[in-house]
Order: sequence, then structure tokens, then C-alpha cells
Amino acid sequence: MPRAFRPGRLGTAVAALVLALSACGGSAEDPAGAGAPGVTDEPCPNAVDKSKGCIYLGVISDLTSGPFHLLGAPTTKAQQAFWRRVNQQGGIAGYEIDVTRYVVDSKYDVDTHQRLYRQIRGKVLAMAQTLGSSHTARILPELRADKMIAVPASWSSAWEFEDVILESGVNYCFESMNAVDYAVDSWRADSVMVVHFDNDYGKDAVAGARAAAQRRKLSFKTVATPPGADKQAAAVAEILAERPDAVLLAVGPAEVGGIVSQAVKQGYRGRFIGSTPSWSRTLLELKDPQAVTAIKQSFWKVSPWKPYAADTPGHSAMRAVLGLTGSEPNDNYTSGWVWSYPLKAVIQRAAANGELTREGLLKAMRQVTRIDYEGMLPAEAGDFSGDPDSAAFRGSLMSVPDAKELTGIRITKDFFVGPTAKAHRLTAPCAPLQ
Repeated sequence: MPRAFRPGRLGTAVAALVLALSACGGSAEDPAGAGAPGVTDEPCPNAVDKSKGCIYLGVISDLTSGPFHLLGAPTTKAQQAFWRRVNQQGGIAGYEIDVTRYVVDSKYDVDTHQRLYRQIRGKVLAMAQTLGSSHTARILPELRADKMIAVPASWSSAWEFEDVILESGVNYCFESMNAVDYAVDSWRADSVMVVHFDNDYGKDAVAGARAAAQRRKLSFKTVATPPGADKQAAAVAEILAERPDAVLLAVGPAEVGGIVSQAVKQGYRGRFIGSTPSWSRTLLELKDPQAVTAIKQSFWKVSPWKPYAADTPGHSAMRAVLGLTGSEPNDNYTSGWVWSYPLKAVIQRAAANGELTREGLLKAMRQVTRIDYEGMLPAEAGDFSGDPDSAAFRGSLMSVPDAKELTGIRITKDFFVGPTAKAHRLTAPCAPLQ
């Protein structure tokens, strides 16, 4: 989440922007915000209470055919469930929340993402989801100009420094530091390779892994790879040539399946650690039994929060509202639910201020200092006071594939912060946005 309220950072710039740009929406005569972009006196589609007005939130996700549609589709469904619960509990200040009308599919294409944002920007109060680090970076200047706050479906360290971005959990940079430290402390690794997408996601992960490798005096190499399970031959060849003790995978689930299975089949005996977006239970359902065995034996996952079946009030509420059965549950539902808490807090604060407008949300972001994640994250993760360095949450979990678990993953190490992340001073994004 952006620490927009923190003095000495971008708060002054945002205040100036708010004053300089023409007002969008509510006025002094209409402090509650009806008539602001995305705020209407008319009820939401499928409203619980048709006497209430509607707040529209936008979603741009990878829903069908991109490399992260296995993340985007359940994330979106979980966010819709989150706000349905809010509506069932009475909404916010006489309004219900709609996260269904303005949901669009970018297919993880940056140009499409920007085009779709321009289509819905005038119809929503805020963005409940914008999937992809590079994709969100592309529309960031427009988000700022529109005074539009956005929830990223990504974990770039750059979001710590952006006043229109509401992020949650550990970023890719600290996550990768923790992964490398885990490999050293648990496996005595002397060498690490990062196989990564050549985008903001991959580069932020590389930066964190490099910092940890330097601190722990490891041999270190990076390999950029394109999306596609069938396009990993070059990456596999690099792994086999270098044979590092551990390979950090900053890719998607399809690439994990291609890389791990092929590398193990060809004789690689090291270990893999997948970044947060790299896992899907479908990896345990591949048609090739040897590939599944390789993943079970050689793959670990570093995570920002506990899986779908965890015992916390937030997890319980999520499961009750979603009502999923059989093989439906996966941990990307958890991500969508967790990501929604900060936006709820900001909308509630803006409503309490009588300023349910985009300007009002920006003001509220500078006032909110604590987020209640209902136990889904440790208490310190909800502390948004201080500067980016002191407020950034650095804790990760480690898990392994386990077909007996509801979402195919079992925690082996609860929230921890490795020595590299603990010592690192976050004075700028680990990797500049492209």
C-alpha cells in the first residue's frame, strides 16, 4: 500500500496535484460524492438494498489466455466476493460497491491494459485491481493525472513509493531476498540462478536475489525467459550448464511446469524456489507423471500470506462467502481477498470525511495508518505509518507441494524475515519501473 500520508515523500506532490487539476465529481454542495466518477444515487446491479446508491470499481486483469489467467480469474472472483460481503453488511455510508460492471480482460498485454483503462477510467471511482507490474506501470502517469487510486495484482517494490497505489504483503524484492537466505540457511547453497520474465516483476525479483547473493557471497547468475511452457529450452540449458544449488523462478505456473520437469528429467539435482505468482495447483495435475514427481520433489514456493485453508477470521470469512467446493479453491482467491482490505479502509475513511470522491480517497490514503486484515497477515503488515523503509512488510512463508492439501501447497516455514531483507534499507525501488 502506498504510504501517501507520510510526510516528506509524495504527499505534498499529491496535494498540489489535487489543487492544480480541475475537480472530478463531487462538490461542496454534494460532499457525499454522488455524481463523482463511479458514484451514483442509482442502486448497483444486483443490489442487496435498492435504496442505496452505488460505487463502481474497475478491474483490469488477465482472465482468459495470458500467462497469469490462473491468477487473474480467481483473484477477480474473490474481490467480487469481498465486496459482496461488504454490501451484505450494509455497504459504506449509504452506498453498495459494484466490482462486476467494469471488469475487462487484458490477456496480460501491456498495450491492451492501457487501452482498457482509458475505456473505463471515467466510469469508476477507483481500480479494485490492475494486474501486472509492467501493466500498472504503463498506466501509472494516467492514474496520477486522474487522481485514481488502484490496487495492484502484483508485488513490485516500486509500489511502496507511489501515492496512488494500494499494495499489500511482501514485495518481490524482499521475497527474493528471503528465498535466497532460506536456500543458504536450509540447504547450504553456494550458488543461485534466477530464471525470470524480462519485465518489472522479473527485474524486481532479480534485484532482491542479487542483493542476497552478494551479502551471502554466493555465485549468482540470471536468465531471462519468455512466457510459454514450450519456450523454456534455453533456460533449461542454462540451468544444466551452470548447475546452481538453487534456482529462483520469477515466472508463471506454465513456465514452472516446463522448466522444472525438463531440467530434472535431464539430470538437474538442485532445488527450485518459485516466486509468489509461480504456483498453481494445476502443476500437480499435469498429464506427465514424471513432471509431477519432479515438482513434488524439487519445488518450493515463497509466499506473501497463508493459503486458502488457513485458520484465520479473514480466511474463514472468505471461504464462507465464496462457498467453493471440490477442486475449485486455490490460493489466488486468497490474494484477491487480501488485496481488498486497504481499499475498503480508504473508502470508509473518505466516506467518514464526507468526501467520497477521487480527491477524497487521496486525502483518506494520507490519513489511514492501520489496516485490519482480519488475521490474514501479521499485525505489523497492517502498520502503514512511517516512510517506505520502515513501513514495508518483509515477511514471507515457505511452502512445498502437497496433493493432500486443499490448494496443493503446505507451509513448511511460517512468516520469517531473512537477514538480507532485515538489513536492507529501502530508499528507492529495488528495480526502476520500465
